[in-house]
Amino acid sequence: MNNLIKKTRNFYARWERPISSMSLVGGFVFDAVTLRRIDMFWENLWVIGHIIIVATFIVLVNSKKHRPGDEADPTKANFWYVNILQFFFGGLLSTYLVFYFRSADLMTSWPFILILVLAFWANESLKRHYARLSFQISLFFLSLYSFAIFLLPVVLHSIGSKIFLLSGLLSLILISLLIYIIKVWSGEKFRQSKKIIIFSISAICVLMNVLYFTNIIPPIPLSIKDDGVFHSIQRDGAGNYVASWEDHGLWGYLTLYKDIHVSQYAPVYVYSAVFSPTSLNTEIIHRWQYLNSSTDKWVDKELVSLPLIGGREGGYRTYSMKSSLSPGRWRVSVETTRGQVLGRIRFNVINTSTGVVLSDKTL
Repeated sequence: MNNLIKKTRNFYARWERPISSMSLVGGFVFDAVTLRRIDMFWENLWVIGHIIIVATFIVLVNSKKHRPGDEADPTKANFWYVNILQFFFGGLLSTYLVFYFRSADLMTSWPFILILVLAFWANESLKRHYARLSFQISLFFLSLYSFAIFLLPVVLHSIGSKIFLLSGLLSLILISLLIYIIKVWSGEKFRQSKKIIIFSISAICVLMNVLYFTNIIPPIPLSIKDDGVFHSIQRDGAGNYVASWEDHGLWGYLTLYKDIHVSQYAPVYVYSAVFSPTSLNTEIIHRWQYLNSSTDKWVDKELVSLPLIGGREGGYRTYSMKSSLSPGRWRVSVETTRGQVLGRIRFNVINTSTGVVLSDKTL
């Protein structure tokens, strides 16, 4: 038995990097397929479990009894502590990537998504930095903050600036508690890293607030489930929305601005299905904008406030309508009341006096 354990240990130590990479990629694919709703108990319990395990192993890795270099020696416990820490950090960050990506309009929120991608990459690629307490605390604080941002709206059934600020305060309280435990557990190691830890936490706090108040952080836990531009939308006898649209085939899915042919005064309908957690009822905005070709700037033409009722897995379905659209490029931004963009429906209006072949679809 001891010989088998030794062979297994040596095999892992030899192939540690590819095994770690495959497990993290596999974990990300698993999360993307299995994580369904951001307000589900088991999904959030999964995240909380990862956070507790990560916090526990940060404390263990920084125990006074470990010596520099132990994290690279497979015969030492600290080698395995670091690998477990890295694995569960990867699970946390992949979960956040899945949830935030679903809530993001990449044209608007790409800086924040890039931060999560870089954190995911750093977790895999900067293995030697796991011996540094400041690196562990920085990743953990980012993880706590990212979790609190979408957990509190689910628990409190509300979104907005006050909830975001409360998320930051909760994250600071929890990280302070962990730092206190580490201070007692690690002794001199903490004192050596104290200044850079304070700087890192402060920098992450400032960055997250800047990203939020410039509307770059996605409006999680809200997310668009479906959207489109149509010639008409009506309810049938079963209460479903039935839309008439131009079927452009495969090309319609590949082009950014879908052509819609309408007569000069005909209406255009924009549909959105937005998911909101159960009991989180709020409002969304359809911001109709026209691209001024002479200035190459988007001009607001109309803002339509629409109700959003939480709980429906496929998203709460609603639409807005506008007539007499000028020919050219249009977009309708689906936004929160404070301007965070959930998604954009882009289309190109072409005036025509002839009939257009339309298809019907149930939304």
